[in-house]
Amino acid sequence: MSASALFPTYNRADIAFVRGEGSYLFAEDGKRYLDLGAGIAVNAFGHANPTLVAALTEQAGKLWHVSNLYTVPGQESLSKKLAENSFADVAFFTNSGAEAIELAIKTARRYQFVSGHPERFHIITFEGAFHGRTYGAVNATGNEKYLEGFGPKMEGFDHIPVEDIDALNKAVGPQTAAILIEPVQGEGGVHAVAPDFLRHLRKLCDEKGLLLILDEVQTGIGRTGKLFAHEWAGITPDIMTVAKGIGGGFPLGAVLATREAAKGMTAGTHGTTYGGNPLAMAVGNAALDLALAPGFLDHVNKAANYLHQQLGALVASHPGVFESVRGQGLMVGLKAKVANTDFIKAARANGLVVLPAGDNVVRLLPPLTITLEELREGIALLDKTASDMEMQKAAAQ
Repeated sequence: MSASALFPTYNRADIAFVRGEGSYLFAEDGKRYLDLGAGIAVNAFGHANPTLVAALTEQAGKLWHVSNLYTVPGQESLSKKLAENSFADVAFFTNSGAEAIELAIKTARRYQFVSGHPERFHIITFEGAFHGRTYGAVNATGNEKYLEGFGPKMEGFDHIPVEDIDALNKAVGPQTAAILIEPVQGEGGVHAVAPDFLRHLRKLCDEKGLLLILDEVQTGIGRTGKLFAHEWAGITPDIMTVAKGIGGGFPLGAVLATREAAKGMTAGTHGTTYGGNPLAMAVGNAALDLALAPGFLDHVNKAANYLHQQLGALVASHPGVFESVRGQGLMVGLKAKVANTDFIKAARANGLVVLPAGDNVVRLLPPLTITLEELREGIALLDKTASDMEMQKAAAQ
């Protein structure tokens, strides 16, 4: 096999999926896999969802791209739906979550600038976070591994331990513009931030004139059983980023904000070539309609409750493989005692797709449309994989 012409920035598994259907993927050799990763929470409505396929193909026959120099009707309708079903007054559409994070940072700093506080440009972020791989986003994340070799750190990000109120109080100063946090840290190990801490952040921002930015790229659009994860804490942000599930597999992200928080983003302050294109808007409108359909979130919560219950029993049955279950809704982590990468490889051999996360966690992000029968199949495959690893360990001793 000849050398790949791709940048070698991924340690890819030696498998190519060529077709998807609902909760399943099919490889080149025809083998079927149950997908409990959903493209890292992207395929929220399953693979080749007929509603989304119809929306995309219908639009593809009409118009692909016109640029944001003109009105895009799909942007008008999707932004209104999002505003009607969230805290937000306005939206800006991007192609990805990382782009949304970049705009959220700019929006918060610009807000302070037009409010007469240009010295306020620092963003407080949290250890264990992941906000993307673009230069601003990776500096907001603060992970040394992701920053190495890319030049000087960008000024203006203060990283502190999550849920550490003393560190938070020390970090807030006259230079602080905003606080940025994921309600559930995904890449960091599927750690759900305590609702009390989120409520404390909201109160602190109100008292200090700061903006609260929530990164709901992974948690938004029903992943935790609410349309947005912050609803569980009973708070609202000033700015929020969403992506992944909002496009159901098509590249789409958005920044949602109150009109006050976005007041600095006037004509000429930001732009995008492809963001909000007619194809993305057709799929985004259809995907949001699916998420808002009566009974959809009820199904997510029913499936999540079943999954958490069954995973608790799985952990108890395999104490040498697993330590605990964590997460919220259908964003779940299994804290492993074996190397999570070894477990993921073994699961794949058994026809199951699961994902890694920090803190040696095996991450489950199934399609939100997954059935209880499919979840039972997934639990059985997780159980088989754990048993296989136990047998291998016993044989090696």
